[in-house]
This record gives sequence, structure tokens and C-alpha cells, in this order.
Amino acid sequence: MLTSDQKGNIAETAITAAAAKLGIDVYRPVGEGGRYDMIFEVDAKLLRVQCKWAPRHGDVIVLRCYSSRRSRDGLLRKRYVAGEIDAFAAYCPENDGCYFLRYELFDGRTQVNLRLGPCRNSQNAKIHWAKEYEFAATLGRRGAIAQLGERLHGMQEVAGSSPAGSTDQLHLLR
Repeated sequence: MLTSDQKGNIAETAITAAAAKLGIDVYRPVGEGGRYDMIFEVDAKLLRVQCKWAPRHGDVIVLRCYSSRRSRDGLLRKRYVAGEIDAFAAYCPENDGCYFLRYELFDGRTQVNLRLGPCRNSQNAKIHWAKEYEFAATLGRRGAIAQLGERLHGMQEVAGSSPAGSTDQLHLLR
């Protein structure tokens, strides 16, 4: 059985890899004990991100929006408040998925349930579908501007503008 520290390390590593695959720069604090685990640079903005291990229970991924630690008085839970973090990034080990939830959407919540499948009672209102919070859906693809396409004769060519941002001046090149 994994300890909470081991789960946190696994979640942070998976989240870092998923962000890097999308072309997002990830920065880590030098010390431990802060309210956020890493910083994402998204669209020239720095976002303080709290990483979470999010287990799957049936068709639901459970994201706990608080920190906990043991003290001599027992288990202490502390909710995150506005100004401490900008987003949660959750890793679900059962489906190897990473999810990104902006804090302002869940301000004051102690838990968020992300649904993978339909509700048994057919409810559709106020459901947080996991697919809507996947990294690719929330953070978008970044990186290369041009996409390789394939011609009918099989040769790959670059589609898009070259250099980046040259589309406005394309008429000058003709």
C-alpha cells in the first residue's frame, strides 16, 4: 500500500509529464510546505497548481480539495482558499488520466466528483464530466504551429504559416 507521500509524488510526476506533452512549461518550488506544488505557464500567465491523487470509485473520480496532516490532536484538514492557488491538477491512477480544474469554479468546495459515465438516476444537470476537465480539453494543445498533412500521393507537407505569425503578410510573398 502506498503512503500519501508516495501517492503525491506519483501524481506530481504524472501531471508534470502530461503538461509537458502539451507544451506547457512547468516550474517547481525549491522548498516543500507551500500551498501549491508547481507553477504552469499557460498563455504567458503563471498559474499556481495544487496536485492531487484522485482515486476512481465506480464511474466517479474523487478530487479532495483540502490538505490533511497528522498532529497530536489528530488529523487536521485545511481547505484551500482564494488567493492560495489558481488551479487543481488531479491524477487518477486507475485510468492514468490527468485533469485540470480552475480554482474559481470550485471555490469553497471540499470535494469535486468528476463523472466518467452516466448517473444511475439519469441526472444530467450540474454534472462535472471528467472528459471536460482532461488536460487536452482545458489546457489545449500547445507547441508546433504547423501540422503535417498527407497528400494523396503519400508525401507529407507542412500546412500552416511559416514563419509563425506570417499569415497577415502572406500576400507580400506572392
